[in-house]
Amino acid sequence: MEKFKVVIVEDEVPARNLIKHFLEKHPHFEVVAECADGLEGARQINRHDPHLVFLDIRMPRVDGFEMLELFEGEKKMPLIIFTTAYDEFAIKAFEYNTLDYLLKPIASGRFDRALEKALSQLREGVNSQEAIKIFLEKRDNSPEFLKRIVVRTGSGLRVIPEEDLYCLEAQDDYVLISTGKEEFLKKKTLTFYEDNLDPVHFLRVHRSFIVRMDAIRKIEPYSKDAYIAILKNDRRVSVSKAGYSLLKKHLDF
Repeated sequence: MEKFKVVIVEDEVPARNLIKHFLEKHPHFEVVAECADGLEGARQINRHDPHLVFLDIRMPRVDGFEMLELFEGEKKMPLIIFTTAYDEFAIKAFEYNTLDYLLKPIASGRFDRALEKALSQLREGVNSQEAIKIFLEKRDNSPEFLKRIVVRTGSGLRVIPEEDLYCLEAQDDYVLISTGKEEFLKKKTLTFYEDNLDPVHFLRVHRSFIVRMDAIRKIEPYSKDAYIAILKNDRRVSVSKAGYSLLKKHLDF
């Protein structure tokens, strides 16, 4: 009998146990790991290369959205079945998408239908990469501002609180994320962070730069229509004429 590997990423023990209980009726699926947050979930997905992942959307440390961001650009992705309490935004993100979700408390019949769909997709060799990309793009319209950014660091992961961010720089298909002491690359666009970081603290001062305003130590003229912002860690950031006008408005100088 063909076997498909399953990873469960869910912070609630009763929910994990219920999923495992429901899976007992589906012998084609085998649980190879269970995790309480997205940080460990990402590690176990890298380790086991599962076919299917049950993923909670709202979790401490690293949530389901943030975990999926770490796999953006991967050529092959496991199928995802999200588990969530009722969340209007989350449900809207599934519209017109091949990804599936289970509302808590999870009903046995609904679980069985989701597994039948997953089994059919796995046998057809469905790759969920494009579906996940679309899902994350819909998530990008969330009214909530980012409180942290999760990045890869070699074989590990790092969670960066938004208050530790100094600046973000566009670099082709990536963004260079700078804190007071370190720098990290993330496959994302600068426009995403412009839209999702709190504008009370962050400002796009140049087509290639976003800065945290209270990380600026001083601003110096560079040319007739350009300036340089020197941050508290001595990093130098280009500021356009329009960016300078915005800084004057926000910082009231």
